[in-house]
Amino acid sequence: MTRVRVSTTVDEGLLAAARQALSDATDAKLLDEALRALVQRHRAAEIDEGYAAYDERPLDEADVWGDLASFRAAASST
Repeated sequence: MTRVRVSTTVDEGLLAAARQALSDATDAKLLDEALRALVQRHRAAEIDEGYAAYDERPLDEADVWGDLASFRAAASST
């Protein structure tokens, strides 16, 4: 993995708390973990947004394919 130098200022209290939480970690490792968590949270929000369409209609509302409630019941019974 290619590494990039980052020079910035951050909240002193937040940095101190992160250093205390992971006392054996370098600042670079703290930043890596923070960025990884941010990207994962963003991706999870994208996935949740994709499933939001399923909340717009009741599960037992029929369409040309049937209804999701029956599909879920059938899928979970096997």
